Amino acid sequence: MKAAIMGYGVVGSGVGEILINNADIIEQKLGDKIEIKHVLDLRDFPGDALEDKLTKNFEDIVCDEEVTLVCEAMGGTKPAYDFTKRLLEAGKHVVTSNKELVATYGYELLQTAKAHNVNYLFEASVGGGVPILRPLWQCLAANHIERFYGILNGTTNFILTKMYNEDMPFDEALRLAQELGYAEKDPTADIAGADVCRKTCILASISFGTHIDPEQVQTQGIQDINIRDVSYAKANGYEIKLLGYCSKLAGGKIDAIVSPFFVPKGNQIATVSDVFNGIVVVGDMVDEVFFYGRGAGSLPTASACVADMIDCAMHTEKRKNFGWGARDAAFVENHKCCKSAYFVRGEGDINAVKAAMGDVSFLSLQGAPLNEVAFITPCACESELDEKLAAIADFRIASTIRVLV
Repeated sequence: MKAAIMGYGVVGSGVGEILINNADIIEQKLGDKIEIKHVLDLRDFPGDALEDKLTKNFEDIVCDEEVTLVCEAMGGTKPAYDFTKRLLEAGKHVVTSNKELVATYGYELLQTAKAHNVNYLFEASVGGGVPILRPLWQCLAANHIERFYGILNGTTNFILTKMYNEDMPFDEALRLAQELGYAEKDPTADIAGADVCRKTCILASISFGTHIDPEQVQTQGIQDINIRDVSYAKANGYEIKLLGYCSKLAGGKIDAIVSPFFVPKGNQIATVSDVFNGIVVVGDMVDEVFFYGRGAGSLPTASACVADMIDCAMHTEKRKNFGWGARDAAFVENHKCCKSAYFVRGEGDINAVKAAMGDVSFLSLQGAPLNEVAFITPCACESELDEKLAAIADFRIASTIRVLV
């Protein structure tokens, strides 16, 4: 089978490396070779193993009838969307690691693939090297998914791990992540939660059968996490993790959120440190299933891309039944109406907190100022908690962080 790679950066070059170095095991599983015919990139790669395959013209790929399988590793939506749609319309299978493209246009591209009897697969778009989409679709197919939550970004988890284990301030931890190559020069998509939001949308779309747009998901990053909040978490049996969270509500809607959470140390997610990812999926029949591994990096992510390429090659005669329904603007509940518990830290009178909030759990921290009050609220609607917090007399809130329950 003749294939092409679009984008020869971190992931695309990893795909090329795997297809060359592991050609023997791929051919053994597939009964055929996946031969790279074209590599699309605007840059030159002198001395590269695939230098003779390089092209700067997309038309070389879309018009080549021999090429029936393409890995899109360009990132972003432009020109990736136009290129992907044209490839599918031309009857070519496409696999991708591009979470922004899938989260934004996944439903439309899946419909295009269906109309032209080809596959559009994107295992690498969520967990990198951690298998999650195929298990959700196939292995857990007999379950109603009740909820999932997880660490979906290795950069932010690395930063929070450094803050937690070494009392490292946020800015210093971010700078270290950039020096080690875990964070981009512009880390906004990671630290502000956009990357996790896109991955959460893809997981939610598969889990609940309706396309979820990033704009439907309330998203908060880690840039405002204070080392003092980390100290309270550590002293009281919690870790702080940036989670993508989604649950099915009683009325049929879903609660979808991206936010830092206080995670009890007894939870499996609390054990996931450094650049690793971890995802918990809860099904009505299987209960909890935990997925863990490296969520990023050239070869782990490329491994998932190549697995999708093999899957496409195995289904050339029959398209895989894979996808979800159209967007429903009312499917995601307003986050203010959803229930959560909160860690709250601020300055004021503890008696005023008791009078306004009722039954809360106060947290202690050695060396804390006398007027600093920290507590965890009961689980309640966010709008209700907002009203109660606003009613605390002369209380200045410094931090509010969700608590995983």
